[in-house]
Amino acid sequence: MATQYQNLSDYDATKVPDASAMKFGIVVSEWNQNITGALLHGAHSTLLKHGVKPDNIIIRFVPGAFELTFGAKKLAETNAELDAIIGLGCIIRGETPHFEFISQGVTQGFVDLNMKYDIPFIFGVLTDNDMQQSIDRSGGKHGNKGDEAAITAIKMAQYALDSQK
Repeated sequence: MATQYQNLSDYDATKVPDASAMKFGIVVSEWNQNITGALLHGAHSTLLKHGVKPDNIIIRFVPGAFELTFGAKKLAETNAELDAIIGLGCIIRGETPHFEFISQGVTQGFVDLNMKYDIPFIFGVLTDNDMQQSIDRSGGKHGNKGDEAAITAIKMAQYALDSQK
């Protein structure tokens, strides 16, 4: 979805399932910490807003976006009770192909995790052309991708639970 057409933090709260009995993991990249910290704040506060108990949110940090996949995998393997895992990161285009390699790698990593495990892994990674775009999408004029990732996690966790019935 194109951000210019939608604020990432705008959603219909009546369409969000009750999350009071759900448990979530959040893996956050330390790289571009000013951005990822804002994404974490958005995701965490949105989970709490929708009834998730503070003790039912596990937060782990990894060095960079590329490491999010491994961190999310380990979080799933060591916390079987989690209903969904959110990966939060920020990759900003530079002067070399590094941006493409990391973006493709972490994206494919999350696809693979979703195929391997029986819980949803939510891709909350910004892939922006410059720092201003990242600021705009982590609490700025386009809302907060962390909010969107949390809402997606709740909805997909409910979908997974409903699919087991």
